[in-house]
Amino acid sequence: MKIFKKILLVLLSLVILTVVAGFIYGFYLKPQYEGEQQLKNINKETTVYFDEFGVPHIYAANSKDAMVALGYVHAQDRLWQMEVMRRIASGRLSAIFGSVTLKNDQFFAGLGIEEASAKAIEALDKNSPEYQLTISYLDGINQYLEQGKTPVEFSILGIKKEKFTIKDVYNIFGYMSFSFAIAQKSDPLMTDIRNKYGMDYLKDFGLDGSFNTTKIKNVKDRPQEYAAISKTIAALLDKSPVSPFIGSNSWVIAPKKTKNGKVIFANDPHIGFSQPGTWYEAHIVTPEFELYGSYLAGTPFPLLGHNREYAYGLTMFENDDVDLYQEENNPNDGNLYKTPNGYSAYEVRKKTIKVKDAKDVALNVKITRHGPVVNDLIEGLQTDKPVAMSWIYTQQPIQILEAVYQLSHAKGIADFQKGVSLIAAPGLNVMYGDAKGNVAWWATGKLYKHNEGVNTNFVLDGASGKEDIKEYLDFSKNPSAENPRWNYVYSANNQPEAIEGYNYPGYYLPEDRAKRITQLLDPKSDWDMAAVGTMIFDNTSAVAPDVVANLISNIEEKSLSETEKQALVVLKDWKGSNNLNDVAPTIYNKWIFNYLKNTFEDELGPENFQQFLGTHVVKQIIAKQITNEKSLWWDDIRTKNSKETRSQIISKSYKESIVALEKQLGNTVADWTWNKVHTVEHEHPLGKVAALRGFFNVGPYEVSGSTEVINNLFFDFTADGNYKVKGGPSTRRIVDFSDIENSWSILPTGQSGNPLSAHYSDQAELYNAGKFRRMMLNKEEIVRTSTKLVFMPVKKK
Repeated sequence: MKIFKKILLVLLSLVILTVVAGFIYGFYLKPQYEGEQQLKNINKETTVYFDEFGVPHIYAANSKDAMVALGYVHAQDRLWQMEVMRRIASGRLSAIFGSVTLKNDQFFAGLGIEEASAKAIEALDKNSPEYQLTISYLDGINQYLEQGKTPVEFSILGIKKEKFTIKDVYNIFGYMSFSFAIAQKSDPLMTDIRNKYGMDYLKDFGLDGSFNTTKIKNVKDRPQEYAAISKTIAALLDKSPVSPFIGSNSWVIAPKKTKNGKVIFANDPHIGFSQPGTWYEAHIVTPEFELYGSYLAGTPFPLLGHNREYAYGLTMFENDDVDLYQEENNPNDGNLYKTPNGYSAYEVRKKTIKVKDAKDVALNVKITRHGPVVNDLIEGLQTDKPVAMSWIYTQQPIQILEAVYQLSHAKGIADFQKGVSLIAAPGLNVMYGDAKGNVAWWATGKLYKHNEGVNTNFVLDGASGKEDIKEYLDFSKNPSAENPRWNYVYSANNQPEAIEGYNYPGYYLPEDRAKRITQLLDPKSDWDMAAVGTMIFDNTSAVAPDVVANLISNIEEKSLSETEKQALVVLKDWKGSNNLNDVAPTIYNKWIFNYLKNTFEDELGPENFQQFLGTHVVKQIIAKQITNEKSLWWDDIRTKNSKETRSQIISKSYKESIVALEKQLGNTVADWTWNKVHTVEHEHPLGKVAALRGFFNVGPYEVSGSTEVINNLFFDFTADGNYKVKGGPSTRRIVDFSDIENSWSILPTGQSGNPLSAHYSDQAELYNAGKFRRMMLNKEEIVRTSTKLVFMPVKKK
């Protein structure tokens, strides 16, 4: 008995020691939010106040000192995220994650982002302020690498610290730019449908832009099977440890429509959710400069920002800046490909990908005059039928660093517009409002035209030259609006109106959010911050009730069961809301999934149907296709002796939906509430390991909102009827120039990427409830309510 007690005592002591050691280790790894710290390469004492949500307010004697401090505090909260971000575009994830990320590395290493970054850096003016301040920011990161605490992820994965360079900054911007591109997800699939079934099957897809009825107003042998491209690239972005940009909302209301006679600015960029989240907020004040901004990890200037003079933000333009070209090999020499001027030799780019705990992988990428051959980068394409990817970002001069510096340091609207004009890719709607009462938006991107009749929704002919880019357009031709007579500007990723009779090709999202935004903005002329705050969390679809009415018109109600009738009553009464306790969205989304499955899967096959569900096209077609009684898609080609009708497919889909919901949620329709099926979990890359999930992930939470409402919490349609949110507003910001010191923001989880920080997830519940916190600018209040970290210059010996 005494031996047993001794063993128990030893075990208990070990447990206590482990807990104490873990507590001490955790305390040690927490970010430092107060005290003093010496920094090299700053001239004067620099003070950082961390507010109650961990946002640093940096007060410095000059901009270089401020940037060194920014780099340091950004790294202490987001070093792990910075590390992952800089590795994606250069194909270096496998060196830390192993072969699980090899496909990702092969693809991105072959895209040419690194090579384009090197060329851009070579052209940089090394005496320019954007270069000098970037170097100061990187200096701050590297000083944290040297003397700061090692993130727990580095220890788990055994990551060796490497200094950050300006190439890392450009590679991060390059990945961001590619994640905006859409063509590679849908063009190959559309080409397969055309080749297999003919153009008549694509009439329902609105590839001519005819579905985009709510448009942003301006003031100006055997066929190659291409679906592997769509499938592979979509999967790479989906599984990436850094989530892609998806869409966004923004509106800027002019003084004539606001209660206080000042501009109100609202923006919520939609990005795939991950943990940590996309944005890191920081407020910089020097004698000559002030800005409160939202920064990508590892980048020195914010893509979203405001100060007392102006505010800016962005949404996706959704223009087409990627074209895929079917090249033609020389039949006698696989090293040559056909051009309009005869055969030309492929350029071959050799890359080596390091893989953790495995041999290095050699990558030889063929390059044509259009771009890299994707057959070398992904699986599933015929090797003798090369397809090249032409992407504006790597082909045009990259001036992204100069652009974001200009946006964040503008002296007025004209100055700001100059910065916008420097961005060749990605295509963005850059939104602007200022204290002088100006509101504006400009579409960025180097836009271009093909010859008449070329449809860039398909893989193009690369050999003849007839489908090459015909001309690049001057920035003055880009869609834009400055101080329009309707007294607001907005964007919801919908198509802009034509300029000079030309509609810019793109992958625009359906009119749902745009229609709702204009419905709310048009009649009201006394907007204040509270009303805008309600609007940015709006969960109502302006289109879904009409879709439901069209669906119901195809149902023979007399043949319905009692449960089916009850569910139909719920849908008939539905006004389009997607709140936690609503029942209608649960029924609606299940019905939509089954309608899509029964309509399209027979032609596409199960794999391509799943890919189809992830394209912008599927969002566009729902409202229109169900109104087309003669659509070729209604017939199920698997039934040889019958031709299905619209009513049959829609009725069948409805009945299947009710049966599935009864099985999933029970027989009481009132219990089928949206919160039971619509949830979000913010996943950290290491949270995929079950034992680490609770430590690294944030959530899950039941959430309101839905796909293509203003509160755009989007998901994949799934057979099981559970809608796990993939992404949504990466921040919600409202800047009211009548009360600039109390503007609002909220992040989906928290400011810090350190799981041991109090600010890792402290905004999640506020975010889910549609609430905000203040973006403070008043120094007296900041000092009074914050912790204080002082950076001291290293004393010279």
